Amino acid sequence: MYRKYKAGDIAYIVESKRFIREVKILKFSGDLYTLQFTDSGGGIKLRENRLFRTKEEAEQYGKR
Repeated sequence: MYRKYKAGDIAYIVESKRFIREVKILKFSGDLYTLQFTDSGGGIKLRENRLFRTKEEAEQYGKR
């Protein structure tokens, strides 16, 4: 299975359709990525369709 991201990559997520947060990919398991927030050190698990390569891509998604 092709994965868009690998451990160590930086990605962006959109929270509450308004806030863009930078995350670091820690690992991939099943169909979820384990992510670490770069600003706080907290973590979360999300599916690939919630991740964006660039901040600009995430901003465009958030404007919908």
